Amino acid sequence: MRVCVLGAGVVGLTSAYYLAKKGFEVTVVDRQEGVALETSFANAGQISPGYSAPWAAPGIPLKAIKWLMQKHAPLKVSAEPELKKVVWMGKMLANCTEKAYDVNKSRMVALAEYSRDQFIAMRKEIGIQYDDGQGGLTQLFRKDEQVEASEKDIKVLKALNVPHQVLTPTQILEVEPGLAPVIDKFKGGLRLVGDETGDCFIFCQELKKHCDELGVTFKFNTSIDRLVVEGGKIRAIKTSQGDLDVDNVLVCMGSFSKEMLQAIDISIPIYPVKGYSLTVPITDTQFAPTSTVMDETYKVAVTRLGGRIRAAGTAELNGYNLDLPKVRTETITHVVKDLFNQGCDLSQADYWTGLRPMTPDGTPVVGRSGVDGLYLNTGHGTLGWTMSCGSAAVIADIMSGDQTEIDSQDLSVQRYQ
Repeated sequence: MRVCVLGAGVVGLTSAYYLAKKGFEVTVVDRQEGVALETSFANAGQISPGYSAPWAAPGIPLKAIKWLMQKHAPLKVSAEPELKKVVWMGKMLANCTEKAYDVNKSRMVALAEYSRDQFIAMRKEIGIQYDDGQGGLTQLFRKDEQVEASEKDIKVLKALNVPHQVLTPTQILEVEPGLAPVIDKFKGGLRLVGDETGDCFIFCQELKKHCDELGVTFKFNTSIDRLVVEGGKIRAIKTSQGDLDVDNVLVCMGSFSKEMLQAIDISIPIYPVKGYSLTVPITDTQFAPTSTVMDETYKVAVTRLGGRIRAAGTAELNGYNLDLPKVRTETITHVVKDLFNQGCDLSQADYWTGLRPMTPDGTPVVGRSGVDGLYLNTGHGTLGWTMSCGSAAVIADIMSGDQTEIDSQDLSVQRYQ
């Protein structure tokens, strides 16, 4: 059975791998010259099932108003009028209830935990290495109210049996000794023991080699123009290199999935949320992170990747704009300087930006599309790296007709219909 995977980011690549393992004849199409050259290129580096949570949460509307008035704020909204942005924000606000948050977080954590298990299995099976680490993630709380607010997340973690530890400042230093010079800034923390780290770009480069061995075909430098649907079935793909006849198509185009699907009357509520990162070499390991720390005040993750520090954060609603202005990188720079200034040389920092495909409920869209032969694996937001192997394994089971290992019913686009 032939399947064409649209997109060679980490979600498309892992999907191709799991499909090839099930015996599919897989072709991957991407407009770039290689794998993982867009949103997967320089993300936060954290594989964080324990930290998986929707942005839509009780109290977020009020926080968002305050953030818009702060210099170092986790959220930026472009002043330019855009109907798609307003509609998406309205749907997100509708999910800012206790009931919606509990449902959304539960399904996100379940998928992310499953994905982490797939990462572990993959490492054992093929020995893939990608500056990976298994040191967990530590949330850092600067305010007492953040400690109190973490109780609702702890409740969900307990319900799902996710290993975690509530930390005092002294206990934070036991897992992240590099914070010693600034530990007096924090009231406490929450450690997610099972979370991992790794360089997504390196992972994709290595996984492509295994895909090649499985017979996966890659068509790079090939733009995808539109999908051809006739009689309720996917028939072909129009590309810059000509038409491709297909049996099955899997859309893994991230933020660009929405317009492609909208052209064939499939509506998915995805909006491109812009994020920023920096990568800087470590100059003194005793003042560098051991694994990942998440500064809850600024919503910036700082991760150890071998001999480098990767910091990522900021959610900017500004359409498909990919400009990299210095003013937008100031928050992540501030956090690294504030936490690990003695451990790195920020004058050597490399900055990057990418578009994260966000759904209003935080959960990706994984499953059948409603068109015969057309499947979806997109909308992972900030958790594409975290959920990649899990959602790929799920969609491979669905497409092959096998029973999925976790409940996948609420992951499909039908939940919006």
